[in-house]
Amino acid sequence: MKKTPAAVGLALAAALALGACAAPPASTGTDTPTTNPTDTATTMQQFPDFLGCMISDAGGFDDKSFNQAGSDGMKQAQTELGIQTKLVQSNDSNDYAPNLAAMQAQNCGLTITVGYNLADATKAQATANPNSKFAIIDDDSISLPNVKPLIFKTSDASFLAGYVAAAYSQSGIVATFGGQNIPTVSIFMDGFVDGVAQYNTDSGKSVKVLGWDKASQNGSFTGDFDDQSKGQNLAQQFIAQGADVIMPVAGPVGLGAAAAAQAAGNVAIVWVDADGYNTAPQYQDIFLTSVVKEIQVATFDTLQATASGQFSNAPYVGTLANGGVGIAPYHNFDSKLPQDVKDKVEQLKQQIISGTLKVTSPSDPKSTQ
Repeated sequence: MKKTPAAVGLALAAALALGACAAPPASTGTDTPTTNPTDTATTMQQFPDFLGCMISDAGGFDDKSFNQAGSDGMKQAQTELGIQTKLVQSNDSNDYAPNLAAMQAQNCGLTITVGYNLADATKAQATANPNSKFAIIDDDSISLPNVKPLIFKTSDASFLAGYVAAAYSQSGIVATFGGQNIPTVSIFMDGFVDGVAQYNTDSGKSVKVLGWDKASQNGSFTGDFDDQSKGQNLAQQFIAQGADVIMPVAGPVGLGAAAAAQAAGNVAIVWVDADGYNTAPQYQDIFLTSVVKEIQVATFDTLQATASGQFSNAPYVGTLANGGVGIAPYHNFDSKLPQDVKDKVEQLKQQIISGTLKVTSPSDPKSTQ
Protein backbone atom coordinates (compact mmCIF):
# COMPACT_ATOMS: atom_id res chain seq x y z
CA MET A 1 0.00 0.00 0.00
CA LYS A 2 1.35 3.43 -0.91
CA LYS A 3 2.33 5.55 2.09
CA THR A 4 0.92 9.03 2.59
CA PRO A 5 3.27 11.87 3.65
CA ALA A 6 1.67 11.77 7.10
CA ALA A 7 2.35 8.07 7.42
CA VAL A 8 5.92 8.64 6.32
CA GLY A 9 6.33 11.24 9.06
CA LEU A 10 5.16 8.74 11.67
CA ALA A 11 7.52 6.10 10.29
CA LEU A 12 10.40 8.55 10.48
CA ALA A 13 9.84 9.17 14.15
CA ALA A 14 10.34 5.48 14.89
CA ALA A 15 13.35 4.79 12.63
CA LEU A 16 16.66 4.83 14.56
CA ALA A 17 19.90 2.89 14.07
CA LEU A 18 23.08 1.65 15.91
CA GLY A 19 26.77 1.01 14.64
CA ALA A 20 30.93 0.76 14.26
CA CYS A 21 33.64 3.30 12.69
CA ALA A 22 35.94 4.90 10.02
CA ALA A 23 38.00 7.98 9.16
CA PRO A 24 36.92 11.19 7.37
CA PRO A 25 37.34 11.68 3.63
CA ALA A 26 39.25 14.55 2.08
CA SER A 27 37.28 17.76 1.68
CA THR A 28 38.46 18.64 -1.83
CA GLY A 29 39.00 16.82 -5.11
CA THR A 30 37.85 13.24 -5.39
CA ASP A 31 37.38 11.67 -1.98
CA THR A 32 39.10 8.43 -1.09
CA PRO A 33 37.17 5.78 0.87
CA THR A 34 38.73 4.55 4.08
CA THR A 35 38.63 0.81 4.74
CA ASN A 36 39.43 -1.30 7.78
CA PRO A 37 38.80 1.56 10.24
CA THR A 38 40.52 1.32 13.61
CA ASP A 39 39.24 4.37 15.48
CA THR A 40 37.09 3.82 18.56
CA ALA A 41 34.10 5.70 19.89
CA THR A 42 36.15 6.96 22.85
CA THR A 43 38.59 8.79 20.57
CA MET A 44 36.09 10.25 18.12
CA GLN A 45 34.47 13.65 18.34
CA GLN A 46 30.79 13.35 19.22
CA PHE A 47 27.96 15.15 17.41
CA PRO A 48 24.78 14.59 19.48
CA ASP A 49 22.95 17.48 17.80
CA PHE A 50 23.58 16.27 14.26
CA LEU A 51 20.78 14.39 12.46
CA GLY A 52 21.68 12.01 9.67
CA CYS A 53 18.85 10.77 7.46
CA MET A 54 18.61 7.99 4.87
CA ILE A 55 15.99 6.86 2.35
CA SER A 56 16.13 3.40 0.78
CA ASP A 57 15.05 2.47 -2.69
CA ALA A 58 12.30 -0.12 -3.21
CA GLY A 59 14.65 -2.97 -2.28
CA GLY A 60 14.44 -1.98 1.40
CA PHE A 61 17.03 -1.99 4.18
CA ASP A 62 16.98 -5.77 4.52
CA ASP A 63 18.07 -6.43 0.93
CA LYS A 64 21.35 -8.16 1.97
CA SER A 65 22.96 -5.72 -0.46
CA PHE A 66 23.50 -1.98 -0.98
CA ASN A 67 20.54 -0.60 1.01
CA GLN A 68 21.55 -2.71 3.99
CA ALA A 69 25.19 -1.60 3.65
CA GLY A 70 24.07 2.03 3.71
CA SER A 71 22.00 1.49 6.83
CA ASP A 72 24.98 -0.20 8.47
CA GLY A 73 26.97 2.98 7.85
CA MET A 74 24.23 4.94 9.60
CA LYS A 75 24.41 2.52 12.53
CA GLN A 76 28.15 3.05 12.75
CA ALA A 77 27.72 6.79 12.82
CA GLN A 78 25.11 6.68 15.57
CA THR A 79 27.27 4.49 17.79
CA GLU A 80 30.70 5.97 17.04
CA LEU A 81 29.84 9.64 16.48
CA GLY A 82 26.82 9.93 18.74
CA ILE A 83 24.69 11.41 15.98
CA GLN A 84 20.93 11.02 15.72
CA THR A 85 19.64 9.00 12.75
CA LYS A 86 16.37 8.61 10.92
CA LEU A 87 15.79 6.01 8.22
CA VAL A 88 12.73 5.57 6.05
CA GLN A 89 12.11 2.67 3.70
CA SER A 90 10.52 3.11 0.29
CA ASN A 91 7.97 0.51 -0.78
CA ASP A 92 8.06 1.56 -4.44
CA SER A 93 9.12 4.45 -6.66
CA ASN A 94 6.03 6.46 -5.73
CA ASP A 95 7.49 6.85 -2.23
CA TYR A 96 10.72 8.55 -3.25
CA ALA A 97 9.51 12.15 -3.55
CA PRO A 98 7.22 12.17 -0.48
CA ASN A 99 9.87 10.40 1.62
CA LEU A 100 12.42 13.04 0.67
CA ALA A 101 9.95 15.81 1.41
CA ALA A 102 9.20 14.29 4.81
CA MET A 103 12.92 14.06 5.59
CA GLN A 104 13.36 17.69 4.62
CA ALA A 105 10.80 18.62 7.25
CA GLN A 106 12.93 16.85 9.87
CA ASN A 107 15.83 19.34 9.41
CA CYS A 108 18.37 16.66 8.58
CA GLY A 109 22.01 17.66 8.70
CA LEU A 110 22.62 15.29 5.78
CA THR A 111 20.12 13.27 3.78
CA ILE A 112 21.51 10.21 2.00
CA THR A 113 19.48 8.54 -0.73
CA VAL A 114 20.31 4.97 -1.70
CA GLY A 115 20.39 4.16 -5.36
CA TYR A 116 20.35 5.46 -8.90
CA ASN A 117 16.56 5.36 -9.01
CA LEU A 118 16.32 8.17 -6.44
CA ALA A 119 18.35 10.59 -8.57
CA ASP A 120 15.42 12.62 -9.92
CA ALA A 121 13.76 13.02 -6.52
CA THR A 122 17.09 13.88 -4.90
CA LYS A 123 17.90 16.49 -7.51
CA ALA A 124 14.47 18.09 -7.14
CA GLN A 125 14.75 18.36 -3.34
CA ALA A 126 18.35 19.58 -3.46
CA THR A 127 17.46 22.23 -6.02
CA ALA A 128 14.49 23.41 -3.96
CA ASN A 129 16.55 23.42 -0.73
CA PRO A 130 20.02 24.78 -1.60
CA ASN A 131 20.97 25.22 2.07
CA SER A 132 20.38 21.53 2.85
CA LYS A 133 23.03 18.86 2.25
CA PHE A 134 22.48 15.61 0.38
CA ALA A 135 24.46 12.56 -0.71
CA ILE A 136 23.39 9.86 -3.13
CA ILE A 137 24.76 6.34 -3.42
CA ASP A 138 25.35 4.93 -6.91
CA ASP A 139 24.70 8.05 -8.98
CA ASP A 140 26.94 10.84 -10.27
CA SER A 141 24.51 12.60 -12.59
CA ILE A 142 23.67 15.47 -10.22
CA SER A 143 25.95 18.51 -10.43
CA LEU A 144 24.86 20.67 -7.51
CA PRO A 145 26.98 22.21 -4.74
CA ASN A 146 24.87 20.55 -2.04
CA VAL A 147 24.85 16.98 -3.44
CA LYS A 148 27.72 14.51 -2.95
CA PRO A 149 27.88 11.40 -5.16
CA LEU A 150 29.04 8.17 -3.50
CA ILE A 151 30.07 6.00 -6.45
CA PHE A 152 32.13 2.89 -7.16
CA LYS A 153 34.15 1.56 -10.12
CA THR A 154 32.72 -1.91 -9.76
CA SER A 155 33.69 -2.94 -13.29
CA ASP A 156 37.22 -3.59 -12.00
CA ALA A 157 36.12 -5.89 -9.17
CA SER A 158 33.53 -7.60 -11.38
CA PHE A 159 36.31 -8.34 -13.87
CA LEU A 160 38.08 -10.33 -11.17
CA ALA A 161 34.84 -12.12 -10.25
CA GLY A 162 34.22 -13.00 -13.89
CA TYR A 163 37.70 -14.51 -14.13
CA VAL A 164 37.06 -16.59 -11.00
CA ALA A 165 33.64 -17.69 -12.27
CA ALA A 166 35.07 -18.82 -15.60
CA ALA A 167 37.95 -20.66 -13.94
CA TYR A 168 35.60 -22.46 -11.55
CA SER A 169 32.92 -23.41 -14.09
CA GLN A 170 32.79 -27.08 -14.95
CA SER A 171 30.19 -26.69 -17.68
CA GLY A 172 31.92 -23.87 -19.52
CA ILE A 173 28.77 -21.74 -19.18
CA VAL A 174 28.23 -18.89 -16.71
CA ALA A 175 25.49 -16.27 -16.51
CA THR A 176 24.57 -12.85 -15.19
CA PHE A 177 21.38 -10.83 -15.03
CA GLY A 178 20.17 -7.55 -13.59
CA GLY A 179 17.16 -6.04 -11.90
CA GLN A 180 16.98 -3.13 -14.36
CA ASN A 181 19.18 -2.04 -17.25
CA ILE A 182 20.65 0.99 -15.50
CA PRO A 183 24.31 2.07 -15.26
CA THR A 184 24.84 0.91 -11.68
CA VAL A 185 23.75 -2.58 -12.74
CA SER A 186 25.30 -2.89 -16.20
CA ILE A 187 28.71 -1.79 -14.86
CA PHE A 188 28.89 -5.10 -12.94
CA MET A 189 27.83 -7.09 -15.97
CA ASP A 190 30.37 -5.40 -18.25
CA GLY A 191 33.24 -6.20 -15.91
CA PHE A 192 32.04 -9.78 -15.43
CA VAL A 193 31.91 -10.44 -19.18
CA ASP A 194 35.39 -8.96 -19.67
CA GLY A 195 36.78 -11.09 -16.84
CA VAL A 196 35.44 -14.23 -18.49
CA ALA A 197 36.98 -13.12 -21.79
CA GLN A 198 40.34 -12.62 -20.06
CA TYR A 199 40.19 -16.14 -18.64
CA ASN A 200 39.41 -17.52 -22.08
CA THR A 201 42.42 -15.68 -23.52
CA ASP A 202 44.73 -16.89 -20.77
CA SER A 203 43.56 -20.51 -20.76
CA GLY A 204 42.63 -21.14 -24.37
CA LYS A 205 39.12 -22.06 -23.20
CA SER A 206 35.80 -20.72 -24.50
CA VAL A 207 33.60 -20.22 -21.44
CA LYS A 208 30.27 -18.74 -22.55
CA VAL A 209 28.34 -15.96 -20.78
CA LEU A 210 24.55 -15.98 -20.80
CA GLY A 211 22.47 -12.93 -19.95
CA TRP A 212 24.58 -10.02 -21.16
CA ASP A 213 26.07 -8.72 -24.39
CA LYS A 214 28.50 -5.90 -23.62
CA ALA A 215 28.76 -4.68 -27.21
CA SER A 216 25.03 -4.07 -27.55
CA GLN A 217 24.49 -3.33 -23.84
CA ASN A 218 21.52 -5.68 -23.89
CA GLY A 219 20.72 -8.70 -21.78
CA SER A 220 18.47 -10.32 -19.21
CA PHE A 221 16.63 -8.27 -16.58
CA THR A 222 13.81 -9.02 -14.19
CA GLY A 223 12.41 -5.47 -14.28
CA ASP A 224 12.62 -4.73 -10.55
CA PHE A 225 14.66 -5.27 -7.40
CA ASP A 226 12.12 -6.82 -5.07
CA ASP A 227 10.31 -9.81 -6.68
CA GLN A 228 12.47 -12.78 -5.74
CA SER A 229 10.36 -15.20 -7.80
CA LYS A 230 11.54 -13.44 -10.97
CA GLY A 231 15.15 -14.00 -10.00
CA GLN A 232 14.45 -17.64 -9.24
CA ASN A 233 12.70 -18.21 -12.56
CA LEU A 234 15.42 -16.52 -14.59
CA ALA A 235 18.17 -18.43 -12.77
CA GLN A 236 16.34 -21.69 -13.43
CA GLN A 237 16.33 -20.85 -17.14
CA PHE A 238 20.09 -20.27 -17.07
CA ILE A 239 20.64 -23.51 -15.16
CA ALA A 240 18.57 -25.38 -17.73
CA GLN A 241 20.94 -24.00 -20.39
CA GLY A 242 23.94 -25.36 -18.49
CA ALA A 243 25.11 -22.40 -16.43
CA ASP A 244 26.84 -23.44 -13.22
CA VAL A 245 27.86 -19.96 -11.98
CA ILE A 246 25.41 -17.04 -11.91
CA MET A 247 25.95 -13.41 -10.90
CA PRO A 248 22.62 -11.65 -10.14
CA VAL A 249 22.88 -7.86 -9.95
CA ALA A 250 19.42 -7.29 -8.57
CA GLY A 251 19.33 -6.72 -4.82
CA PRO A 252 16.77 -8.97 -3.10
CA VAL A 253 15.79 -10.46 -6.46
CA GLY A 254 19.19 -12.13 -6.39
CA LEU A 255 18.07 -14.17 -3.39
CA GLY A 256 15.65 -15.92 -5.72
CA ALA A 257 18.59 -16.88 -7.93
CA ALA A 258 20.43 -18.12 -4.85
CA ALA A 259 17.45 -20.32 -3.97
CA ALA A 260 17.44 -21.78 -7.49
CA ALA A 261 21.20 -22.43 -7.33
CA GLN A 262 20.96 -24.10 -3.94
CA ALA A 263 18.12 -26.32 -5.13
CA ALA A 264 20.11 -27.31 -8.22
CA GLY A 265 22.94 -28.54 -6.01
CA ASN A 266 25.79 -27.89 -8.43
CA VAL A 267 25.50 -24.15 -9.14
CA ALA A 268 27.46 -21.32 -7.51
CA ILE A 269 26.48 -17.68 -7.05
CA VAL A 270 28.59 -14.53 -7.28
CA TRP A 271 26.88 -11.97 -5.01
CA VAL A 272 27.22 -8.19 -5.36
CA ASP A 273 27.51 -5.04 -3.21
CA ALA A 274 28.18 -6.86 0.08
CA ASP A 275 29.80 -10.17 1.00
CA GLY A 276 26.81 -12.49 0.59
CA TYR A 277 28.46 -15.10 2.81
CA ASN A 278 27.93 -12.72 5.73
CA THR A 279 24.69 -10.97 4.75
CA ALA A 280 22.76 -14.03 3.53
CA PRO A 281 24.23 -16.90 5.59
CA GLN A 282 21.46 -19.29 4.54
CA TYR A 283 23.26 -19.50 1.19
CA GLN A 284 26.84 -19.72 2.44
CA ASP A 285 27.35 -23.04 0.70
CA ILE A 286 26.82 -21.57 -2.77
CA PHE A 287 28.60 -18.19 -2.66
CA LEU A 288 31.74 -18.49 -4.79
CA THR A 289 32.71 -14.87 -4.02
CA SER A 290 31.10 -11.43 -3.97
CA VAL A 291 31.81 -8.13 -5.71
CA VAL A 292 31.98 -5.80 -2.73
CA LYS A 293 31.36 -2.05 -2.59
CA GLU A 294 32.36 -0.37 0.67
CA ILE A 295 29.08 1.52 0.93
CA GLN A 296 29.10 1.28 4.71
CA VAL A 297 32.46 3.04 4.93
CA ALA A 298 31.49 5.69 2.37
CA THR A 299 28.29 6.42 4.28
CA PHE A 300 30.04 6.67 7.63
CA ASP A 301 32.87 8.85 6.33
CA THR A 302 30.49 11.25 4.61
CA LEU A 303 28.36 11.62 7.73
CA GLN A 304 31.48 12.25 9.82
CA ALA A 305 32.85 14.86 7.42
CA THR A 306 29.50 16.66 7.21
CA ALA A 307 28.99 16.67 10.99
CA SER A 308 32.53 18.07 11.30
CA GLY A 309 31.69 20.96 8.97
CA GLN A 310 33.70 19.48 6.07
CA PHE A 311 30.94 18.65 3.60
CA SER A 312 32.13 18.56 0.00
CA ASN A 313 30.28 17.77 -3.19
CA ALA A 314 33.45 16.10 -4.57
CA PRO A 315 32.61 12.57 -5.71
CA TYR A 316 33.53 9.77 -3.31
CA VAL A 317 34.87 7.13 -5.70
CA GLY A 318 35.61 3.58 -4.57
CA THR A 319 38.27 1.75 -6.60
CA LEU A 320 40.49 -1.31 -6.28
CA ALA A 321 43.40 1.01 -5.53
CA ASN A 322 41.81 2.62 -2.48
CA GLY A 323 39.95 -0.46 -1.29
CA GLY A 324 36.53 1.00 -2.09
CA VAL A 325 35.70 -2.07 -4.21
CA GLY A 326 37.04 -5.61 -4.29
CA ILE A 327 36.08 -9.25 -4.25
CA ALA A 328 35.23 -11.10 -1.05
CA PRO A 329 37.09 -14.20 0.18
CA TYR A 330 36.21 -17.48 -1.51
CA HIS A 331 35.07 -18.94 1.84
CA ASN A 332 33.79 -22.50 1.31
CA PHE A 333 35.13 -22.50 -2.25
CA ASP A 334 38.72 -21.60 -1.36
CA SER A 335 39.91 -25.21 -1.45
CA LYS A 336 38.04 -25.79 -4.71
CA LEU A 337 39.96 -23.13 -6.62
CA PRO A 338 43.46 -24.01 -7.86
CA GLN A 339 46.21 -21.90 -6.31
CA ASP A 340 47.38 -20.75 -9.72
CA VAL A 341 43.92 -19.27 -10.36
CA LYS A 342 43.96 -17.43 -7.04
CA ASP A 343 47.47 -16.16 -7.76
CA LYS A 344 46.45 -15.01 -11.23
CA VAL A 345 43.47 -13.09 -9.84
CA GLU A 346 45.78 -11.26 -7.45
CA GLN A 347 48.15 -10.47 -10.34
CA LEU A 348 45.26 -9.09 -12.39
CA LYS A 349 44.18 -6.97 -9.45
CA GLN A 350 47.65 -5.43 -9.18
CA GLN A 351 47.75 -4.83 -12.94
CA ILE A 352 44.43 -2.98 -12.77
CA ILE A 353 45.66 -0.91 -9.83
CA SER A 354 48.92 -0.02 -11.60
CA GLY A 355 47.10 0.87 -14.81
CA THR A 356 48.80 -1.75 -16.96
CA LEU A 357 45.44 -3.48 -17.38
CA LYS A 358 42.47 -1.31 -18.28
CA VAL A 359 38.94 -2.42 -17.50
CA THR A 360 36.30 -0.14 -18.95
CA SER A 361 32.53 0.13 -19.03
CA PRO A 362 30.26 2.78 -20.54
CA SER A 363 28.76 2.95 -17.05
CA ASP A 364 32.01 3.68 -15.20
CA PRO A 365 31.89 6.78 -12.94
CA LYS A 366 32.50 9.89 -15.04
CA SER A 367 35.51 10.85 -12.95
CA THR A 368 37.29 7.58 -13.89
CA GLN A 369 36.54 7.63 -17.63
